[in-house]
This record gives sequence, C-alpha cells and structure tokens, in this order.
Amino acid sequence: MGRKSNKRGQEGKKRGGKITDAAQLARKILNFLDNNYGKEFNAKQIIKKLEIRDSLTKGAVEPTMHKLAAAGSISKSPRNYFASVKEPEFIEGEVDYVNPRFAYIRPEAKYEMEEDILVKEADLKHALDGDKVRVMVYPAKGSTGRLEGKVLEITQRLRDEFVGRVEISPRYAFVVPDFRKMHHDVFVHKGDLNGAEHNQKVVVKITEWREEDKNPTGKIVRVLGKAGEHEVEIHSIMAEFGLPFEYPKEVEEEANAIPEEISSDEIKNRRDMREIPTFTIDPVDAKDFDDAISYRKLENGNYEIGVHIADVTHYVKPKTKLEQEAYDRATSVYLVDRTIPMLPERLSNGLCSLRPNEDKLTFSCVFEMDENADVLNHWIGRTVTHSDRRFAYEEAQENIDKQEGDFYQELTFLNELAKKIRKRRFDKGAINFETVEVKFKLDDKGTPLGLMIKERKDIHKLIEEFMLLANRTVAEFIYNRNKGKDTFVYRIHDFPDIEKLETFSTFAKRFGHEIKISEGTKISKTLNKLMDEIVGKPEQNVLEQLAIRSMAKAKYTTEPKGHFGLAFKHYTHFTSPIRRYPDMMVHRLLQHYLDSGKGPDAEAWEDKCIHSSEREKRAADSERASIKYKQVEYMALAEEKDYEGIITGVTEWGVYVEITETKCEGMVKVSEMNDDYYDFDEKNMRLIGSRNKKIITLGDKVMVRVVATDIDRRTIDLEFADNEPKQKRRK
Repeated sequence: MGRKSNKRGQEGKKRGGKITDAAQLARKILNFLDNNYGKEFNAKQIIKKLEIRDSLTKGAVEPTMHKLAAAGSISKSPRNYFASVKEPEFIEGEVDYVNPRFAYIRPEAKYEMEEDILVKEADLKHALDGDKVRVMVYPAKGSTGRLEGKVLEITQRLRDEFVGRVEISPRYAFVVPDFRKMHHDVFVHKGDLNGAEHNQKVVVKITEWREEDKNPTGKIVRVLGKAGEHEVEIHSIMAEFGLPFEYPKEVEEEANAIPEEISSDEIKNRRDMREIPTFTIDPVDAKDFDDAISYRKLENGNYEIGVHIADVTHYVKPKTKLEQEAYDRATSVYLVDRTIPMLPERLSNGLCSLRPNEDKLTFSCVFEMDENADVLNHWIGRTVTHSDRRFAYEEAQENIDKQEGDFYQELTFLNELAKKIRKRRFDKGAINFETVEVKFKLDDKGTPLGLMIKERKDIHKLIEEFMLLANRTVAEFIYNRNKGKDTFVYRIHDFPDIEKLETFSTFAKRFGHEIKISEGTKISKTLNKLMDEIVGKPEQNVLEQLAIRSMAKAKYTTEPKGHFGLAFKHYTHFTSPIRRYPDMMVHRLLQHYLDSGKGPDAEAWEDKCIHSSEREKRAADSERASIKYKQVEYMALAEEKDYEGIITGVTEWGVYVEITETKCEGMVKVSEMNDDYYDFDEKNMRLIGSRNKKIITLGDKVMVRVVATDIDRRTIDLEFADNEPKQKRRK
C-alpha cells in the first residue's frame, strides 16, 4: 500500500552498523534473548541474528555475554549457549483467529490488560477461534510496543465440529469449512465419509491433529445435502453454531407427561384475576405468548394495570431433564425462517402459552397507577389469569388508530400511559435506539421473494414500556429488600467506553452530525438527538449499528449494577420465561424471597449468568448469519443494476458498502479497483489514490453493482459503478 518508514533509535545507526557502546550491545543481546524466551543461542548465532557485521563489535559479543551470565542477567550452558532468565508472564484468554497468519488472544478480565496479545500461526499450537488458551507473553517489542506470545496449552476447545463443503479426490478427501475464521481444511480418510458425495454440505468432527501436521484429520458425522438449497443452508448454520436439531426423547416424554388441568388447590394458593379484562399482543405469526396485560378502573379513581407472565417454573422443576435442556439452550433462537425454541412445543405453545379463552398460571406484577402514569402501589406474586383476546400488533394498532374494535378504549388509555412512562425514561437519560430490522418474504422453498423493513409503531412501544416497568420493578423490589445483598439475577449495561464513543463521534461527523462526548445523561441526550435526526435518512441503519457497537454489551450477572442504556439503577429480565432461561432463574429467586427465604450462594448463580450470556451471543450470531445468508441469496437473484450505497468500513484489502435499498452489505476489493493504485490511511480510515488523489472514506455515498455472491461464505462482492463492468456476474 504505502511505503513504511524505517525509523531507528537516537543513535541513528544504519542496520548492521558498528555498535561502539558496550552498554548498548548488552541491552541488544538481553532484549533479543528475552524476546526469544526458552531458546538457547551461542555467540555466532547472536551475531547473525543481530546482523552485526563489523569485526570490533563481533569480537565484543562473546565477552559481553559472559559478563551478563556472570552477573546473572542471562544463563550459560556448559556448551557456551546462552538463554534468557526472565520470568515469563502467563495469562489465559480467548483466541480471535483473525487471518491465516496470526491470531489475537483476548486476556480474561481478571488480568486487567487493555491490549490483546498477538500470536503468530506457528505459535498457536493448533488453537482455533474461540478456544480458551494459556499463553506465555513476551515483552513488548518494536516501535509499536505490541505484546506477543506463544500458546502453551489449549484449556478448552470451543468446538470440534465444523460445517463445510466436502471435496473428494480418488485418494483422499477434504472438508473446506464455511466458517471464515477456520483457516484449515480438514483431511478425511475415504472410510470416514459417511456416504457423503463430492461438493455436498457436511458436518465434520476433528478426531486428531498431531503437532507436526498442518491440517487436522476428521470424520464426517452428518451429511446435510446439496449446497445452495434452503434447508441445507439453514441446517448448515444450525450446525455451525451448535444449535440443536431436536429434543432428546426423554425431554419430550417429560413434557408430555405434565397434566394439563389446573387443580383447585393450586388456584387457592394464587391471586385469582380471571375476571379482570386481559389480552395478549404479539407478532401475527407468534405461537408462544409469554405476557398478557390486564386493565380495570378502581373505585378510588385510579387504574390497575397487571403485567402477567407465563409461570414456566411451575411446570419446569429443578433437577429434571426439562430443566437441564432449558438451561443448556438458555434461549430460543429466531432464524430467518424458523424458531428453535428453548422449551418443547407442549410447553412453549401449549401449557405455558397465555392462549385466549384458557385459564393460565402466571407470575404477575400488578400496578396501581394514576392518569399521570405514576405508580402509587404495586404487588408481585403468583396468579391465575384468563386472556379474553389475542391481538396481533397490527390489529391492536388499527383499533387505536380507528378508535373502534375490541378493547380500543383500554388500548388507547394504556398507550397514553406508555407514552408518559417513555418520556419520563428518556428525560432520565435512556437512549432511544430504534434499530432497523429486515424481514424476508419467502416462498414455499425458502427462496426470498422480497424484503421488508419492520416498522415499530405505538403498539410495539406500549408493550415494551409495560414490560420494562415490570422488569425494573422486580429488580428494585429485590435490591431494596436487603440493600443488594440478596443473590439475584440482574441485567446490566455498563457505561460506554469513551474511546469507542470518540471513534463513533468522528464517524458521525462525516455525515454532518455533531456528538458531544461527556458524561451521564449528556451522552444520552446527544445520542437521542442524533437518533431523531437520522430517522428515514440513508445513513440511519449504519449509524444506529455503529452506535450500538460503541456501547458496552448488556449481560446477566448477580452484581447489582445499573443499566446505562435504559437509565435504570437496577434491571432484570422477568417477562419472557418461555424463551429465556434467565427469566426462569428470576422467577425462582423471586418466589424464594417472597417465601421469606435466605439468599443462596451467589457463585453457582453467577456461573448460570455467564452461561446464559454466552448462549445469548450464540443466538444473536446465528440469527445474523441466517439473515446474511438470505441477503446474499436475495442479491444473487436481484436485478442487475447499479445500487446506491454508503461506505461502512475501510480496510487495506477492501471497502465495505451497505446497499441503501436492501440493507445488504458487501465488499469492493482493493485488488479489483482498476482505476488507480490506492494507499490505505489507517489513522483516518480511508483510501487515497496515488495518481488521481481520489479519497474513499467512511460515510461516502457511492454507486455499486453486484459482481459475485458466495452462499458458503455468505459474502457479496461489489464494484464501484464507475469501474469498467465485469463480463459476467458470478454466483
């Protein structure tokens, strides 16, 4: 790209120049040995490694090494080989295998290290992306001061199964993994093909990887089918992320054995709210109804609003197969064409689901409110409820808009309360992230016929506000009970990293938006102002996504911290136990404390929180992968034309562009930009033409065309529309 500078120290010596300072020579020898910890060198090898050419310095090397050894600064063997005596630093972390040449190790939080450790491919010991490893860290070296290391041990493999395309030759076979961070093909003996045919999608399990072998050896454990077919590709994504294909037989049997009838004794132990008008509001295609809302006016002129949540833990008991499966899955996963539920259908769509015209067991948060949406009182406990009506979002919104239809008065009043609660929340510093969601219209074979941008209307915000209110109320109720000393499951969101916010601020300026980086509610207000300004503009999706990335990640923990994004001192997840295991944990602990129980040991619950957060990330990654797959397929089938887009990323190897019309992101490879040679300006995240001085930078609006799509890698190759068009579009 550009010519790199080759700055030297203050001595200004050329490479291989005379080293006349004895102390300088000693430092160079010591630094070299420290940076090659665990290896021995003699004087001749040191001279070669340090590229010393003049005879005077060459003659000084061995005496200097003996002096260092005599002083105990280095060690000397009987054969006159020398080595570092520096105590290395050992850390544990997670592998981020960014490319075939090297990986980064993200140190565990306990080390409080701000910098990732670079490990070259030869020093990875066959560690793969996501593996937990123990690393020996070398001292920082070079002008960058980058920490480097060597993997000593793989403490935990993230996965040993990979999805890929099998390539069969007369003598052997290889599986080429789809996963972009798996940089090694897997060798498969002909006897381990499991019936797979050339070019089919398969799941391969690594069975052996000897230290001297470049590639691992494996066996095919599942044949998915012909590459490119919808069902095969979705199954590939499920296998790639380790998502379950079915429930174990014993789990289904346990679910089917649960009686459907609610006993009279159970009803007597609960608050009976079946006579109070109650309804659910969910997506039109929803089958599991976690939550319902009840409404009635009280004799004192106030209003009783009930948030009723499916009482899953009444049916799913500790130490059962159902419980273990729910814990292992930890969340339902919503792929582009299907749901992979946390609980079997018998529970998720049947016993627990708050279906209309059925008595249901619920866990409720009941509020007494006035017309200003002030909560005057609340009650939390187990109830029995009866939903009178199942609304789809669109139907409920229409009743509000037209002021007619079932429960239109109740819906209208609840909407007014929700708006007041929402305004109050934003006034206190909550951030208004209205992310763009893409939904595909699929035919019977799963082929994308079109895509739609999901629109959030008042009815979505109504449900959101009352769920947030219930979640916050439960968290504060437990925290206030014993000043946060009782073990509980909180949903926390830390204050954002200032450096990331500054990077985002620089990016937003390219679109003409000013963001003031300060503390507290000022950050929230300036971000909310930005979110309002970009609604409906081409850069909306890009800036919303980058703003979210600049925030800390929300997670589950037993630590009673706050939630920055929602501006809540304490927050939890109480309202979706059919699809989230942490909500089941919350229900159990909540009932334990309502029964005057003492706080259990926090460690076991913290472990469950960590597991749930990891499973949540897996679900989000797999959902994004399924959407990306459909985006690639959609663009492969889309009209061949020029599209308007926005540059969302610039690297030395390519320019990322989001197509405004379809929200699909692709890359223009630098190697394919034939109008000039471009230098990468890393500091300013831009490319600069060597001859024409053309600048390509973040936020630029550009015209692009699709030149290739790759379903396996889920990538879209683009070119700028002012390039000479390619002869043929590749798929």
